[in-house]
Formats: sequence, C-alpha cells, structure tokens
Amino acid sequence: MSRPERPLVVKTTAGADRLEACNQAFTVAATAVAAGADVSLWLTGEASWLALPGRAEQLALEHAAPLGDLLAAVLAGGRVTVCTQCAARREIGPDDVLPGIRIAGAAVFVEEVLSPTAQALVY
Repeated sequence: MSRPERPLVVKTTAGADRLEACNQAFTVAATAVAAGADVSLWLTGEASWLALPGRAEQLALEHAAPLGDLLAAVLAGGRVTVCTQCAARREIGPDDVLPGIRIAGAAVFVEEVLSPTAQALVY
C-alpha cells in the first residue's frame, strides 16, 4: 500500500476524564499509521498523562482496543508529542515520558497543521 500524501495531525485533550473521545483519537491515529499515513498524535490537557509509562494501560474502554496497544502502534510508525505547557502544568519532563515521545510547543503544532496538505482532527 502506498503512503497517503496527506499528513494527519490528531490532537486530543481527552484522557481518563473523557475516555471515549480519548480512545477515538488514539484509534484514528493508529488506524492511519496502519494505512501508511504520516501521523502526528498530540497529547494535550488530561491526555498528557498518557505519555507516562503505564498510564495508557491503566485505562480500559469496553468494545475498544486497549489504549496501550494503540499508543504503541502510533509510536512504531508515527510521532507522539506532549504539549509543552500541558507537561509543565503537570510537572512532566522529557525524562518522564515514554521513549519516542517528545515535548514540544505551539510553534511545532502550528507548523504541522499549516502544512498545505495536512488534515488536522481535534478530540
């Protein structure tokens, strides 16, 4: 399958507080990776906690793929970023997050979503 030319940027503010929205964002991102898309998943707000080891595995939603598996799929074929301000408010630093997850700010997010071919989804 050829890689779709249109990058997909998925941003979620939802974590344990809105598990269905959170799982939907992770499912869409992981499915897009499986389809060969260039995927960037942004964890903001309460979703920031899911960048920490073991946190995604603690959440379960009936009839949905496990968040830990979805996160691993995105990490294997895409990018995962935690918002700088969201991380700082939660005292999350670069050494706290899972390997492969970066912390970056609004300038990086804006650069990604303003790409002429990018599709951005917010959950």
